Amino acid sequence: MNKILIVDDEADLRKLLTDYFEINGYFVMTAKDGSEALRQIENQPDLVLLDINMPELDGLELCRKIRHFVSCPILFLTARDEDADKISGFQAGGDDYIAKPFSIHELGARVEAHLRREMRSQTKTSVRFSEDLVMDYSARALYIHDAQIPLAKKEFDIIELLSMHPGMVFDKERIFEKVWGLDGEGDSAVIAEHIRRIRVKLKEHGCGDRIETVWGVGYNGENDKLAEPEAVNLAAIVHPIMLPYAHRCTSRHHIGV
Repeated sequence: MNKILIVDDEADLRKLLTDYFEINGYFVMTAKDGSEALRQIENQPDLVLLDINMPELDGLELCRKIRHFVSCPILFLTARDEDADKISGFQAGGDDYIAKPFSIHELGARVEAHLRREMRSQTKTSVRFSEDLVMDYSARALYIHDAQIPLAKKEFDIIELLSMHPGMVFDKERIFEKVWGLDGEGDSAVIAEHIRRIRVKLKEHGCGDRIETVWGVGYNGENDKLAEPEAVNLAAIVHPIMLPYAHRCTSRHHIGV
């Protein structure tokens, strides 16, 4: 049985969500503020629903405090719906951003999707896809010259998606569908922020930009090496068993290794 921690200072909302998720077979823990949430985190929830607007220790600060010690998905619940607010949530370590008021059935579907991806990620094996770059899917870690690059959950998810489909390009809607579990319109500002952070971290560790962007439909990769035939071919033969096919670039973003 999956364990969900609901952190919100509104008692009525905690009760509503508790009833819904318990009816749907989840074990539910609740906390009315950040301090209580810190104690509940010790019970190792599989997913956290976290309100941003709480007194004293707000949701963003709480997320930053626990993110390095908690690998489970953290979904923000908030009335703030501006791009800057969403970016702040993702920068704090959140995995999804759900604006109030929301459909409880959509929330349930998102929770289920995040938990499914967590289960799938536990079955992946380590894959070396470049002489200097190693993706360990089981440990959810990326290494350059044997040194680990610190990545937030969604940053790793994006690199994982691109590395598992060499030669294939993804538009923002497809990235949202695969990484956030959402269909339809994606938020280009959120995608841009995650791609920017990945590139910064790669550069800080002496690794060139491995994410190429197609002009007119996505980001500018500014990496001439990605256009070289040997770079594309290397990406296509990373692991012939786990990566059996390499599609031609027909969409928006892909990772070059």
